[in-house]
Amino acid sequence: MSTSPLMVIYAHNATYDKLHQVATLALTAAAMGKDVVVVLLFWTIKKLAEGKLNEVDFPPEYRVYHEEVARLLAERKVPLISEMFGEAGKVGKFRLIACSAGLEYMGVDADAVAEQVDEVMGLPAILAMASGAETTLFI
Repeated sequence: MSTSPLMVIYAHNATYDKLHQVATLALTAAAMGKDVVVVLLFWTIKKLAEGKLNEVDFPPEYRVYHEEVARLLAERKVPLISEMFGEAGKVGKFRLIACSAGLEYMGVDADAVAEQVDEVMGLPAILAMASGAETTLFI
């Protein structure tokens, strides 16, 4: 069992701005030596299954800024969400987990995400794994 501090991020909101924060926090924490677990819920599961994890989209109230922000991201060569998740696994201990109930509720077959996540887990197992986490975020 690891003695590193555990950071758990429950990723529910799937717009780019929220997923970017999940990915940057996960990557930074992994690079700092923390064990990091990102739990995908509802909309993040759907977006992953549809192959849209890296899609730059925003909530309706920010859509007016879409073109400008997308241009800035490209100009600054900001890594994709999937790239940041991959890098987190290279620099530290990182796990991407899909909630099994979320798969069911969103009508997603586990096979659609199996190769993209480390594990599919039920909520009781997720909560047991997350108990005692130093940091827990819901984004």
